[in-house]
Amino acid sequence: MAHWLFKSEPDVFGWDDLTAKGEAGEEWDGVRNYQARNNMRLMKLGDTGFFYHSRSGLEIVGIVEVCAEAHPDSTTDDDRWDCVDVRALRPFANPVSLEVIKADPQLSEMVLVKNSRLSVQPVTDAEWEHLCHLGKTKP
Repeated sequence: MAHWLFKSEPDVFGWDDLTAKGEAGEEWDGVRNYQARNNMRLMKLGDTGFFYHSRSGLEIVGIVEVCAEAHPDSTTDDDRWDCVDVRALRPFANPVSLEVIKADPQLSEMVLVKNSRLSVQPVTDAEWEHLCHLGKTKP
């Protein structure tokens, strides 16, 4: 199973919005970056990811699960753009801020630190375990 990080602006679509979608989850649509799209094309059912509030908050707030593999993004007629569906699994007991992530030597190679603009990015197993520990949340 692979791990990912999904970034979203909380005032546009935040953790509470995804949680409200329930088991069905929601399309992770609107991504218009080839690298982020390619990451979604690699995702498999059951892969897990962090839900990261970008712009305001700047923190990991929960864990999501991929509940539908890559398919055409319903927000465009352009067939270059795909998305996955994700559902909320559980919130972080202690959200982990970007400031904490950047200051942690164990996370210095994380994509979020190296390429903070990428909206959908891979997370290594070691980063996953460490961030769940920091967030006081079961992996």
